[in-house]
Amino acid sequence: MWFTGSGPVVAWFDTKVFDETGNEAAAQGWSAQVLDSNGNGRRDAYVEPGEPMDPAKDTRIARGYYGVAPSPLDGSIWGSTLGMPGGLVRFVPGDDPVNTGLVEYYEVPWNTPDVPIQGYSPRGMDVDSNGIVWTVLSSGHFASFDRSRCDGPLNGPSATGTHCGEGWTLYPFPGPNYKGAVDSASADSAYYNFTDRFNLLGVGENIPLATGNLSEGVLALVDGEFYNFRVPYPLGSFFGKGLDGRIDDPDAGWKGRAIWTTSGSRAPFHAEGGTERVAPVFKFQVRPDPLAH
Repeated sequence: MWFTGSGPVVAWFDTKVFDETGNEAAAQGWSAQVLDSNGNGRRDAYVEPGEPMDPAKDTRIARGYYGVAPSPLDGSIWGSTLGMPGGLVRFVPGDDPVNTGLVEYYEVPWNTPDVPIQGYSPRGMDVDSNGIVWTVLSSGHFASFDRSRCDGPLNGPSATGTHCGEGWTLYPFPGPNYKGAVDSASADSAYYNFTDRFNLLGVGENIPLATGNLSEGVLALVDGEFYNFRVPYPLGSFFGKGLDGRIDDPDAGWKGRAIWTTSGSRAPFHAEGGTERVAPVFKFQVRPDPLAH
């Protein structure tokens, strides 16, 4: 298990060790976030954040995870990191994660002249079956990052965050923008996202989904086009803060699988229905045709 909210380190809990020993101290651990800034392919002594780079040492950064997910492609651990412009951190544990773990940092393109669409401030994050990382941005974008598209070196003194603008693709969320806004794509606000790897919703495999927090729905990006699965009533009742999926019966077609979420508003009594309203659970399924039952 990989933790978020663990401060400027990568933290984990090994459930196998805990099941075998019952020792919670032995089952947990953490690693500093160390860039291989000297480019020798291994973790060495490092300078601390804010200190000048030393060509003989590596460099520690302090980028706490907000969203976290392992890549099914290579087992690396990705996390989103908040701030302006924010970015993604990739952690490779190595044989002894406490002492061998290395990170790579990829900053969201911002004030980067050679990147056509720019954004800022990620929140949620997930990884698809192909190792593509997806994150929602406060700039009104759904962003993907493909590490395999990076042209330059991924370690060394120049690989400190802004070295792979070509790995990013930003998709503006649908809907209107703020009047006069030039630094954002949409007024919609997506808090978190989920990658539907197994066609749980019914619109395909490896479909990135986002919570449309100001559009009362779940946003699915299908072949570059957004589908908005809205919950129009009760008015104000849907405010998703996370998504997950479940296959109850793999042989039951669309009826045996679904995307699930809750309404995460802290004030459900402000929705239609007033103080009698409680935060409901929502189940999303797409039938193969309108008459399917």
